[in-house]
Amino acid sequence: MQKEIIISDDEYESRSAILEDGVLSEIDIERKDDKQTLSNIYKGRVESVLPGMQIAFVDIGLERHAFLHVSDIRYDSLDDDVLDRASVKLDLNSETPRPNRAGRGGPYSISDLIHKGQDILVQVTKEPIGTKGSRVTTGITLAGRYVVYLPNSSNIGISRRISSEDERQRLKTIAQELRADVQGGFIIRTAAEGQSEKEFATEIPYLINLWKEIGERSQKMPVPSLVHKDLGFIGRVMRDFLTSEVTDFVIDSKEIYQEALEYLSATLPEFRSRVKLYEKSVPIFDAYNIEKELKRALSEKVWLNCGGYIVIQQTEAMFSIDVNTGRFVGKTDPDNTILSANLEAVEEVVRQIRLRGIGGIIVIDFIDMDHAEHRKRVFTLFQEALKKDRARTNILHFSELGLLEMTRQRTRPSLLTLLTETCPYCDGYGTILSEETVTISLLRLIKRAYRKSRQRRLTVVANPIIVSHLLDVRAEKLSQLENSMNLKIRIEEDADLHLEDYRIFVGDSNREINLN
Repeated sequence: MQKEIIISDDEYESRSAILEDGVLSEIDIERKDDKQTLSNIYKGRVESVLPGMQIAFVDIGLERHAFLHVSDIRYDSLDDDVLDRASVKLDLNSETPRPNRAGRGGPYSISDLIHKGQDILVQVTKEPIGTKGSRVTTGITLAGRYVVYLPNSSNIGISRRISSEDERQRLKTIAQELRADVQGGFIIRTAAEGQSEKEFATEIPYLINLWKEIGERSQKMPVPSLVHKDLGFIGRVMRDFLTSEVTDFVIDSKEIYQEALEYLSATLPEFRSRVKLYEKSVPIFDAYNIEKELKRALSEKVWLNCGGYIVIQQTEAMFSIDVNTGRFVGKTDPDNTILSANLEAVEEVVRQIRLRGIGGIIVIDFIDMDHAEHRKRVFTLFQEALKKDRARTNILHFSELGLLEMTRQRTRPSLLTLLTETCPYCDGYGTILSEETVTISLLRLIKRAYRKSRQRRLTVVANPIIVSHLLDVRAEKLSQLENSMNLKIRIEEDADLHLEDYRIFVGDSNREINLN
C-alpha cells in the first residue's frame, strides 16, 4: 500500500491528509484561532463533585470546566492515605473486595477519592465537543515516537497494529529490560516495529526527564494553569503518522517544510528524502483531489463503485450507517448480489468512519444476509479493515436484527461537527415544513387573528415563497376566507423571515396580533 501525507497550511488553517493508494483516508484540521488542548497537562482545581454521577468538574482555566469521571482517576496518582480511607469506608459498607490499586474506577465513590477545592494534575483526553467541556484524566501519558510513557502505571502494552507475535515479544522484552530501574509503564507504538534497543534507550530517558520537569513545574505554578503543552501541529503529524509506510510527505508551506527538515535532521535523518516542498500554482488539496473528497465526506449519501450506496446519519446518541444495493442488481442470484454489495461497502464504511472522525456508538445496517457464512465473511473483513484505524474500537457480532454494533474512541469533534453547524431553518431536523403545510397553517391563523382582534382589515407578512404559494396555488381559498368573514387582507413579503414564520398586523398599523 502506498501511503502519502499531504500538508496544507495557510493563514486560516493547518490541514494534514493521509492518502492510502491515492484515496483519502484520514484528515486532521486545526484552525489558527482555535486553542489546541488535546494531550495538554493542566494544574486544575476541583470545583464540584457529583457522587450520583461519579464525575467531578475541574477548573483548568478554559472557557468550560473539564469533567473527570471516576474511571479516569488512576489510583497510583493518589496518596496512600486517601486510598486507605476509601478502602476502610468500602469495607464497612460493602462486601465487595478491594480493587487492584493499578486499576481505575472500581467500586470506590468519586467523593472518597477527590474533594471540592482540591488541586489536581490532569491531562485532556477529549477536546470540548458541542456544549461539553474537555474530558480529563489523572492517568498522565507522555507520547514519544516509539513509546508512550505512563508515569502512574506499571503496565507494558504493545500496539495492536503490530501483528507478529515474535516482534511483539521482542519489543516487550526490550521494554521490560529498560523499565527495570524506572518507575512507570510503557506502551510500545506501531512505529517501534523493527527498531533496535538503541532507539528506546534514547527516547525513554527523555520522557522520564520530561515528567520530572512537569512535576517540578506544577509545584510552582498557580491554579489553574497550563503545565505542559503537547507538540504543535506539524510535530504531532511527524510523531504520530510518519512511519516507514509513508512514501511521500508533501508540504505546501516553506516555513513548515523547513521546520520538518530540521526536526527530521535531528531525530530521523533517514526520512528527510521523503519530504517534498509543493510549489505549483494549483492548490495542493486540489491537486491531490482532497477538497472534492472532503465535500463528499460531509454528504449523508456515499456511492459505491458497484452502484450501491451507504447513508451516514448522526443523532445525539449515535451514528447510524445504512448499506443499500441502489443501482446494483448483480449478475447471479440475489444472495451473492447482496454479499458482493456488503463486502464492497465494508472498506468504504471503515474509510468514512476514519475520515469523518466518527466516534462513540456506531450501528451499521448491512443489507440483510440469510446465510450465516455470508455474515461471517462480512464481519471478518470488517475486523481486518479496522486494523488500519489508530483509534480504539470494539465490535460486536451481528445482532438478531442483523445490525453490526461497535464503539470507537472519540478524542476530537467529528468532521461534521467541526465543519458544519445546525441549520437555522430546520434546527437540525434535516427537514422543514412544506409550502402547502405552512400556507394552510397561515390561513387558519388568519381566522384566529380575526376572532382575537375583531379587526376586519389585516396585514399578513410572510416569506416570499409562502406569499407566492398563497397567491397562486391557494388564491381561491384566500378569496373564500375574505368573503366568508368579510375581511380585507393585504399580503406582504419579507425575505428575512424563516419559511415557517409569518406575522399578522392590524390593518396598516405596526400593532402585531399576538396569537400565542
